[in-house]
Amino acid sequence: MNTNKMIPLGVPDIGDAEKIELVSWYVNVGDHVLEGQEICELVTEKAAFPLESPHSGWIMEQKKAAGSQVNVGEQLATLQIETETAGQSG
Repeated sequence: MNTNKMIPLGVPDIGDAEKIELVSWYVNVGDHVLEGQEICELVTEKAAFPLESPHSGWIMEQKKAAGSQVNVGEQLATLQIETETAGQSG
């Protein structure tokens, strides 16, 4: 039996960046994403980098719009993942 679990997707610690901008979303609410898939692009004064999904699942919510300034640890989206209940094999 599978159960659904919601996990927050946040801005990772990217060093000494003072300003971080969420430049663009690569996915929309309701989209299915795969583990490792790029979901958005973040830019600092020094570099641009993608935020990757840590699990396969569905994007249930986007908390920030493209063009927003964001902070380390701030939640950007909610991901719903499917997890197997104990005792099940896959």
